[in-house]
Amino acid sequence: MCAEAILYEKEPEGVVSCRLCAHHCRILPGKRGICQVRENRDGTLFSLMYGRLVAQNIDPIEKKPLYHFQPGSLSCSIATAGCNMSCTHCQNFQISKEAPTLSPIPGKRTSSEDIVRCAVSAGCRSISYTYTEPTIFMEFAMECAEKAKERGLANVFVTNGYMSEEAADLASGFLDAANIDLKGASDEHYREICGARIKPVLNTIEKLHEKGVWIELTTLVIPGLNDDRESLQFISSFIASISNAIPWHVSGFFPTYRMLNRPPTTLKTLETAAQIGREAGLRYVYLGNVQQKEDVTHCHQCGQVLINRSGYAVKVLDITPSGQCGRCGAKFDGVK
Repeated sequence: MCAEAILYEKEPEGVVSCRLCAHHCRILPGKRGICQVRENRDGTLFSLMYGRLVAQNIDPIEKKPLYHFQPGSLSCSIATAGCNMSCTHCQNFQISKEAPTLSPIPGKRTSSEDIVRCAVSAGCRSISYTYTEPTIFMEFAMECAEKAKERGLANVFVTNGYMSEEAADLASGFLDAANIDLKGASDEHYREICGARIKPVLNTIEKLHEKGVWIELTTLVIPGLNDDRESLQFISSFIASISNAIPWHVSGFFPTYRMLNRPPTTLKTLETAAQIGREAGLRYVYLGNVQQKEDVTHCHQCGQVLINRSGYAVKVLDITPSGQCGRCGAKFDGVK
């Protein structure tokens, strides 16, 4: 199932220029962009994955991970094949990188009405566009988002943030929340490990926050690549410069895909990263991909325990219906 793409320009001799993500691919007739799911057919750019899902699940919102957005709720999570990055440590490479090279590209035809119906019947409060990169199926995400809003559902992106400015503007119009990967602290890291650049990601983070989208950031801490103090200080200071209320998830790496030669991240390394985040002034730093006895959100003002998590079992303990700390009245940083 195909649909004409958005955010592209026609050039002479049937060439098109895609303006959806920060690659700005110039695509010749019969060819595809870097994402492998947007194809130039006789001078018209098509999205090849419109309504073709490779994954659909009901997840805890904390799995995204989003800890301060509708805590304890369920989200209907969907994905199509493809990605606009080429991360050598991709955990979902079967659907993000390998699937788009198959003929035909795999995917189950699903309507936006069916997705919203599934979300409502499962008791979800949101739809999450996740697992692969939602930017590359923006057309279908927008259609789903419109119908989701009509039924009172929120919309969530789990994204690498590698959007064009135009796409970030579009996304800010329908997104309620986003978890954005901030994968490293330099252009060198992004070019060598992800096949991208860092500046567009930083711009997306700033743009979505400025537009009122609730954002949380995730950094996969990889031994020998971005676990040094300088890199972690850059990332945490950048987050704090936007808002110290943005939660930062520092997650452990496990060898996968084309990065099998590095050891898993140690708990000590993640604890050091968390301490660096707190030193930068961040109110909320969480450790991911490690077992912990407790995973708690405290009130930033009085220290009261607001949310307690054990795995994906979540207890919202002391947040008032109006979104305040039940002890001191401070505003909860997030969306209840």
